[in-house]
Amino acid sequence: MHEGDMTLQPGDRLPEVPLMRLGQDGPETVSLAALISARKVVLFGLPGAFTGTCSTAHVPSFIRSAPALREAGVGEIICVSVNDPFVVAAWAEATGAAAAGLTMLADPSGDFARAMGREFTAPAAGLFNRSQRYALLAEDGVVTILNEGDSPGTCDISGGESMLEAMGAEA
Repeated sequence: MHEGDMTLQPGDRLPEVPLMRLGQDGPETVSLAALISARKVVLFGLPGAFTGTCSTAHVPSFIRSAPALREAGVGEIICVSVNDPFVVAAWAEATGAAAAGLTMLADPSGDFARAMGREFTAPAAGLFNRSQRYALLAEDGVVTILNEGDSPGTCDISGGESMLEAMGAEA
């Protein structure tokens, strides 16, 4: 992290905050470091499962872009949502993300969003301590590309196509 700035930036290492997923025997903890070590991965964060733009635009953009991202050398496409692992698993099925091979991880307490410097609250929408919308490319845990800046209801900058563009790959 840069001094005086708690917001993760390109060149920074992703925080090692345990995430969760629904495994065969129920909820299980996932080490992000183990998942991304020595690999090129795309990770995108969003406010929550089943919320409007996340379901209609953000996740679908990565489902559409997955083949081209994989062709460009991305080993895994990871979505992190501030929800419990049960909700994230149901959402992965509902959106087709599971079928498309996206890795859907839960950040139940919002600790990962906080460690990324990307926490936000929108009481009018009933969202508390959620994650801002962003997408990043990391190589061996170090952020190389960071796309953020969308307003809450849009996901152009943080979408799959924008990541391909930033990587110089063709959709």
